[in-house]
Formats: sequence, C-alpha cells, structure tokens
Amino acid sequence: MPNRMRLLKVFVTGCFDMLHSGHVCFLKTAANHGDLHVCIGADQTVKDLKGRFPVNTQHERKYMLEALKCVKACHIGSGSGHLDFLAELKRVSPAIFVVNEDGNSPAKAKLCRELGIKYIVLKRIPHANLPARSTTSLRKECLIPYRLDLAGGWLDQPSVSKFGAGPVLTISLEPTMEFNERSGLATSSRKRAIDLWQTDLPGGDREKLAKLLFSYENPPGTTEFSGSQDPIGIVFPGLNRLDYRGGFWPEKITTVNDPEILRWLEKHLYFVTLGPRHSSFRVRTGARVTPANVRGLALAADRCWQAALKMDLKEFGGQFRNSFEAQVRLFPRMMTPDVRVAIKQYAGQALGWKLSGAGGGGYLVLFSEQVIPGAIQIKIRSLVR
Repeated sequence: MPNRMRLLKVFVTGCFDMLHSGHVCFLKTAANHGDLHVCIGADQTVKDLKGRFPVNTQHERKYMLEALKCVKACHIGSGSGHLDFLAELKRVSPAIFVVNEDGNSPAKAKLCRELGIKYIVLKRIPHANLPARSTTSLRKECLIPYRLDLAGGWLDQPSVSKFGAGPVLTISLEPTMEFNERSGLATSSRKRAIDLWQTDLPGGDREKLAKLLFSYENPPGTTEFSGSQDPIGIVFPGLNRLDYRGGFWPEKITTVNDPEILRWLEKHLYFVTLGPRHSSFRVRTGARVTPANVRGLALAADRCWQAALKMDLKEFGGQFRNSFEAQVRLFPRMMTPDVRVAIKQYAGQALGWKLSGAGGGGYLVLFSEQVIPGAIQIKIRSLVR
C-alpha cells in the first residue's frame, strides 16, 4: 500500500462480540483505505441496544481486535446509543468512516458530512470460500421470525379500531440479521416466543399458537396490552391481512403465501437504520384519534392490500406512504425531526415509506423501484423454507 494511504485514518464502529470471519473480512476491507481505528460499544451500550450483554467484555474485545494486523488501534465508545463513538471519532479525526449495510444510518452519514469525513458503505460479503457469519448465528441458531407491519398499524388497538374497522397488513421476517431492540419489529413478542419455543416455531394450528403467545405476553392483570398483530405476524408466515373491528383479536386473518408476491415485496422493500426508540419516548402524547383519521388509515391499508395482490408498484408505493401519513395524523409524535431528515434524504429514490414501529427510532422502511445503495433488504418467511 502506498505510503500516502497509510497517512489516512479510517474509522469503523461496532460490537465485534465473538470475533468471527465476517468481522475480519470487514476489518481487512476497511483497512485497505488506511490506518484502521476501531471503536467498540461499551458493555452497557451493547446491553441498551441489543437487550443483552456481550459474551466478551469490552476489554477482551479490545484486546482481540488490537491483536489483528489490520487494526491500528481500538477505542471503547464513551457515549451511549448509536452515536456512542462521537467523542472518539472527533479525537481520532479520520478521513474515512466505513460501515456495512446493517451499520449504515442517516445519522452517521449526516455526521460525516458535517465533519468533512468520507462515508463508505460496504456490502456484507464473506471472504472467498468461507460461509457468511454473524454473531447471532454463532450464539445459537434461532429461526423465530420478526414481524413488520406494512400498513394499518394501530388498528390492532381497540382504542383506535373502535372508531372504524380496518386491516393491519403484516409480513413475517426471517431472522437474517439481529434487528435492533425497540425498533418496531415485535422484538418483545419474539423474546416471549423464544421463552416458549426456544429456537423455532412449533407445528400445529397457527391461530392457536398466536393466541398462546398473545396470552403469554399479556397475562391476567395487564393494563396496557401489546397488540395482537405482533404474535400473529410472528407466527403466520408470508403476507397477512388482519381485519379488526374494535377488539383485541382480528375478526378475520387472510394469509398470502404466493411466492411471486412475496419475492416482489422482498425486491422492493429496503430498511435504513435509525436507531432504537428511547425508553422515555411516549408516542401517544397529543394523539388525534378521530373517526375521520381512523377511516383514512383503514382505507390506505385496504388499498395497500389490493395493490400488493396485483403487484402494482406505483399504487402500492403511494398507498404505503398514505398509510404512514395517516398514522402520523393519528399520532403526530411519530414524526420526529430525525425521521423528517431521513425521509427527506431518501424521498427522491422511493415510491413510499414508513417507520417500522411507532416512531422515535427503529428503521425507515422504503418501497422503491430502484436499488437503494447501503440499505438492508429482508427475507420474508414463507410456508417453504
């Protein structure tokens, strides 16, 4: 490598727990750009973001990373949240910041623009002849899916659907990566499912299993119920329409497992990381739950469903956005300043967008006809794995 390249400082961040070949491949690729500085999340930060402490402590992870020839130095993040590395970034003052697709976020890109740092997003590609690796798969393979509500979210709440019946559309997501806690992908319900079934969903009547999971998450004495779309979206494969009419449980569940429709959705859905929702976030403050606003949400979700069945790109993208905007009219706090910035950044590339949950963080979900560079694509769990 030319000497001038060695003068450049390169910065990467991450947990780097249970160091594996995927980590090493990423680090070696990043080090091709210059002297590599790694900033790892402190143990408490990892716990806050992932919902669990790392297997290896921050000092052990630092020791192992600095033992790699491609790593110039390793730092422990002194902040918190997804930008826990800010003080270290300013102290190192790198020329380049490198992330992979699931580490990419508008907040990091914005920070680099403000500091005059080149921002590079790498695809997660394993080294030649080696299998793809993740810390999650090394811990213990868990096939319990996540859940994304595509449209109509909030209608599973009786306090909303009592003002007007309507559908919630969900898709069941294969655990191809470890999605962030408090990101609106039913991570709490998934934890309860793991408590019940360990590593995979059992066979049997899917609605009975979903009711069991719903009851386990909402035991007697519960005052604030988790919505039933979460256990249903986890247990039922494919694309699902849940029709609510003022109750905790939908009156009807309609499932689509047509491989062509599921592949169509997978091809056009992209996730951009926003960071987890803060524990103090209260989305219901200032809510405007009126019959007119509920009808708007129900109508957009129904039209989303019809467009998905027809695989109509333009119509689905428009109604996907309409459903999100209807949610925001009901709960204005969903649209935080950071969310506005992220939407503005991607609006020109996408046909529609929404948040993966109730606002305050999670993932910006884009529906796009064109490839969104640096964004994450998902795999929908179908009847045939």
